[in-house]
Amino acid sequence: MKKILLALVAVAIVAVGGFFGFNLYVQQRVKAEVEAAFEQVRSRGGKASHGPVSFDLSRRTVVIPDIAMELATEPPLILKAANLMASGVSQPDTTRFSADSIEATDVELDYAIAGQAALKINYKAPKIAIKDYSGPAGQTVPTQMSAIDIYRYGFEQFAKMSFSSVTIPSIAATFNTGSGTPGGGEFTYSDLAMRDVKNGKIASMTAGHALYTMRMQAAAGKADKLTGDLANLSAEDIDLSTLAAVLDPQKAGDDTYHRTYGKVSAGPYLVTSDLGMRMRIEKISADEIGIRPSKLQIGTLTALMPQPGGRPPTPAQVRALVGKVADIYDGIRMVNAEMRGTSVELPEGPFKMSALRYSLDNGQGDFVIEGVDGRSPKGAIKLDRFTLKALNAPNFMRLVALYSDPLQRPPPEQAVALLRVIEGAEVKGLAAPYNDTNKPFNVDTLSLSWGQFVGSIPSQAHFIAKVVMPTDAAQSAQRPLIAAGIDKLALNVDLGAGWTEQSGAFVVAPATIDIGNVLQASARISLANVPRGVFSANVAQAATMGAQVEAGTIELTLRDAGGVDLAVAQFARGQNVDRDTARRAIIEAIKSNGEQIAASNPDTAAVVQALVRFVETPGQTLALKLTPRAKVPALQLVQLFKSDPEQALAQFRIEASTGL
Repeated sequence: MKKILLALVAVAIVAVGGFFGFNLYVQQRVKAEVEAAFEQVRSRGGKASHGPVSFDLSRRTVVIPDIAMELATEPPLILKAANLMASGVSQPDTTRFSADSIEATDVELDYAIAGQAALKINYKAPKIAIKDYSGPAGQTVPTQMSAIDIYRYGFEQFAKMSFSSVTIPSIAATFNTGSGTPGGGEFTYSDLAMRDVKNGKIASMTAGHALYTMRMQAAAGKADKLTGDLANLSAEDIDLSTLAAVLDPQKAGDDTYHRTYGKVSAGPYLVTSDLGMRMRIEKISADEIGIRPSKLQIGTLTALMPQPGGRPPTPAQVRALVGKVADIYDGIRMVNAEMRGTSVELPEGPFKMSALRYSLDNGQGDFVIEGVDGRSPKGAIKLDRFTLKALNAPNFMRLVALYSDPLQRPPPEQAVALLRVIEGAEVKGLAAPYNDTNKPFNVDTLSLSWGQFVGSIPSQAHFIAKVVMPTDAAQSAQRPLIAAGIDKLALNVDLGAGWTEQSGAFVVAPATIDIGNVLQASARISLANVPRGVFSANVAQAATMGAQVEAGTIELTLRDAGGVDLAVAQFARGQNVDRDTARRAIIEAIKSNGEQIAASNPDTAAVVQALVRFVETPGQTLALKLTPRAKVPALQLVQLFKSDPEQALAQFRIEASTGL
């Protein structure tokens, strides 16, 4: 029994000795591999150092203290960490490294933006914790990398990693633009977390708050400081591999959209300024965000940016830069991007907006503002909804850039290209002060749209207006309305026009105007033989082709809603007679003038009779139809109306009628 016990003790001693021997061997191997990784940085012109490396075999834990690296990039990138501990480490094969957890403390990162040496950025994180990590081992770190190369390399390496979570309680960041230029500030991020990361994709990423302070130069040379707090940041279904493509010059020809975010949201967002501005946005969100690498080559954009202390950019350089910024908008796709619950406190008064929305696809989408409540010097302004239909932001920016050089303006006809930037605009529910009446001007609907382009000129248009405006005694034309007891006017307008290439007809219809308590009018005006060349941005060409256009049928309808009585009353006051006498005088004037015109055009006799009936009996409807007797060039007819109206009317067969 004693021999057996001694044998067991001997085996235990050998085992323990073997354990410590193996532990020492593994620790030395770990140290050698860590040192080899740091030596790789030094061999490429960088600096790298660390404290004593330790390894606990029983827990498979590696600890590396006092890490300091400076990569030989341009500009340099400096990374420091007080301690790095990896637990549950393993190496399934020579190309992969795994750990149950990785924890880094007092991490610090310093770098400057390439090409903008004055802009220096510093990040500090007290703690970074990673769970269930798996990633590449023995990677060769490239040297002579620019800031863009560093980002691209980081995204590419990130795509090779996987982990269940990353948590960072806080990150403090500072940026400084140097003493030569004003600016600088601090950022603080709290409660950052990433979940389910694999193959460059992140299931979710959140942050509790993003706080910042920015120092900047305001107008009139005043210094200002902005302070912001963006809460509850969240992003889902993130694919960072698409961002690596944006930074890769070899992907400059990739013209397809790549989905980058499934959904992003944040809010509330609070911004304050030392100059008295205070803004709050309840929520910011967007769905299905995608990017197109061919339009988002950041390296090209950075190369065009003006350098600190350099000469001001030339107009050509400004146009090139604006063109690249326009490409950025052209390279982004997003659905239902919106800001909700915006309120701004300004020195001149508060401003509120319930929502701003812009869905962007191929650089184009509807731009919508809802629920505006603000003030002007003359009173309150309210707006239910404002829409720019199919706004093409990139093309708008490019067109504006053409006017950046005051010495080299584009030709005037090029300005019509702005019509292709949007397809229309609409205002709903606007209430604003009207002149000095202390009464509101109300817009129920104001809509203008166009389309069916021939080159850069639309061949279809539609205008709708439903407006109620107060009468203004300062306007002489409105004084008769005020005298008649009318304190406001309701105006409804519906005007449309369109060209049909097959028939060559251009028709203005509908064309209706309804002035409440005054009159209702409608018209249908047609032109024939309208060639395609009329729709040209070249004025000379359009005028030449316009000579082929022929006059068509004109139909007019006028319904009295009180306007005749208003005209009679105004005439009576001007002549100091009673209304019956005034009405008879107007009728006699119509007959007298009609007899003179009827001598050259017998058809006008029917018009005179219809006008007499229209004035005699309130509430009548007057209908006129003018049909060309033969083909008449429209431009020639216009000139004839200016020089000889009677001869111009003689070119038409005229029909007139009245009815209640």
